[in-house]
Amino acid sequence: MLKRLRKLPCYFLILSSVILAALIFNFCFSKTEGFLLFNQFHPDWLDVFFKYVTNLGDGLVSIVAAVILLLLRKKKKAMTLTLAYIYSGLMIQIAKRIFHAPRPKYYFEQMMFQYGHFVDGVRMHDQNSFPSGHTASAFAMATVLVLVFKKRKISLFCLFMAILIGYSRIYLAQHFLIDVIFGAIAGICCALISYHQVYDLKLFRSAKVNKRYKKLKIAARVNSI
Repeated sequence: MLKRLRKLPCYFLILSSVILAALIFNFCFSKTEGFLLFNQFHPDWLDVFFKYVTNLGDGLVSIVAAVILLLLRKKKKAMTLTLAYIYSGLMIQIAKRIFHAPRPKYYFEQMMFQYGHFVDGVRMHDQNSFPSGHTASAFAMATVLVLVFKKRKISLFCLFMAILIGYSRIYLAQHFLIDVIFGAIAGICCALISYHQVYDLKLFRSAKVNKRYKKLKIAARVNSI
């Protein structure tokens, strides 16, 4: 795992820097102040753009991606992505039910604050804001793809898309910054765990492969003697 992280310094260094900057920003401003600073620019074309972009963080996208990998006979990659999606989904749902944090719309209503940039056609929710499920799914998939394909060329693109999806949740008034930050952290952690299980611990190898692996180990020991 550590070797793989060292081979992808660009992705994880930028990712760590963005999360750290977001945490510092979050502590410097209140929920409302931070939310408004992120939502100063609201043209109609961005409303339409983010209405579509945010759907890329839907769990269905991860499932489709895993199915495509499976059809391409990339079983280990498909398994890693599937596990990351399952783990992040469970973690997010448990956290949502523990914290019951209000969504921006309901929060502003309770604070008697008038926010005028709700996007038409977007269904608004009241509760379970923390953490962001779409963001967790986006960062889980981005991190898995970067780890399993081992190509630096896709790293920045995956990171950019994950950040864009995370920001879309704030832009569409579905989440606050803190929800997005911890959604991203949850997604990254789940991706690392699933990768470690599949590629390092090899927990999901078939029985046939395990037998072959044991025979090779035994043969290697015999030859060494």
